[in-house]
This record gives sequence, C-alpha cells and structure tokens, in this order.
Amino acid sequence: MNKYMQIADELSKQNLLTNNGGPFGAVVVKDGVVVGTGNNHVLRNNDPTAHGEIMAIRNACKELNTYDLSGCELYTSCYPCPMCLSATIWANIKTIYYGNTQLDAADIGFRDDFIYNYIDDICENEDHKENNDVLKLIPMDREETIKTFKEFKEKEDKTIY
Repeated sequence: MNKYMQIADELSKQNLLTNNGGPFGAVVVKDGVVVGTGNNHVLRNNDPTAHGEIMAIRNACKELNTYDLSGCELYTSCYPCPMCLSATIWANIKTIYYGNTQLDAADIGFRDDFIYNYIDDICENEDHKENNDVLKLIPMDREETIKTFKEFKEKEDKTIY
C-alpha cells in the first residue's frame, strides 16, 4: 500500500473508534513530506464542512503559512465530494489519489450523488433553473452588493487568489 494512502486510511479508521464523523481520512503531501492531515470531524465539530480533505487542506495551509498549495498532492481514502473537489481546486492542488469510489460511499449511506446531479442540471440548463427541492438560489440586491465589487476591482493593493 502507498505510504500516504496508508496514512489516509488510518485516519479514516480512527473515526470507527471515535465517531467524530464518517470513515474518511486525507493527507496533503509536498515534495514527499506530509504537510497536512485530516479526518472527518463533521459530528465532533458540528460542522458540515469538516470533511477529511477540508481538514487536511486547512492543516497544510496553516503548516505552510499559505492559501496556495501549488505543488502539493492530496491522498484521500475516498473519492472527494463536490465540496472537497472544489476546495482542492481552490487550493491549487493538481493531483488527487483516492481509495474508495463514489459508489462505495453511496453504498455506506453517503449521498454525494444528488449534489453531482444538481450541479449537472444547472450546467446543462441554459436558463439556469435550479432544482428547488435541493436548493433555492434567489438573486437579491445586486445593485447594492456590486458596489463593493467595483471598489475591489479598482484597489491597487488587492490580492487575487
């Protein structure tokens, strides 16, 4: 077994004992060095974003003192959910190694498929009519909120990430 995947799997197994969250673990590696680890803490933290991958990314960013994890790889015990895939992309991680599949996650009760379907529906529908059974997206007060965006656009000392 790959040594980094083994760490991710061990982190996943910890939750079988602690019940901190689902059986998910992840490791961020840069240049052959583990810079962040995490396992699912959704239940422990009462935080639906505390997935193993997110926790590992947060820890790696803290360890490296950066929001940009370019050059890092993510090892995770399961194919990442849409939130974790997005976080990985935002972190500039270009490679994910995963153990279990989406179907394996579904088989033990995790419901990522409806989120993927929701995203597919939005992307395929030109007028962007959302599935209101999953989520309502309602535009509001753009004429006011856009003012801050315009101010940011004009800032000379801004950082784009």
